[in-house]
Amino acid sequence: MSPKSLPQVTSLTHHFTVQLSATRRGARLARLLAERQLDDWGRPFEGATGIVAELASNAVLHGRVPGRDFRLRLKLHSDGTLRIEVTDARGDRIPQVRDTVGGDAESGRGLLIVAAYADRWGVDEAPANCKTVWAELAPDRGES
Repeated sequence: MSPKSLPQVTSLTHHFTVQLSATRRGARLARLLAERQLDDWGRPFEGATGIVAELASNAVLHGRVPGRDFRLRLKLHSDGTLRIEVTDARGDRIPQVRDTVGGDAESGRGLLIVAAYADRWGVDEAPANCKTVWAELAPDRGES
């Protein structure tokens, strides 16, 4: 692999992590805390709170294990990239974008929303039967 093809390593300038109950209330709180934290950092990325809302909602609906929380982590890198991570307790349920969603369907569009806002997104599986769904926003998305 040539040096040009290696990913650029950047340091963190800001970091925020919180454990929240795997409930609808916890999912709402995740969105509100993310919005406040990004405002405190002076970086209200367009779409970031929508991504947090979708990933937290998915963690509560599809990744919930009774008695276990989910974790929200925000990382702002020195190059301006924002990484959003939501970790839940269901490593056996890997999210996938649905090819088609009916017009009257009340669910199934969450990852399409994440994909629309994020520059990149993916899933990291962990050995402790949990998973982290992450999304990254480039700095040129900047302030809304």
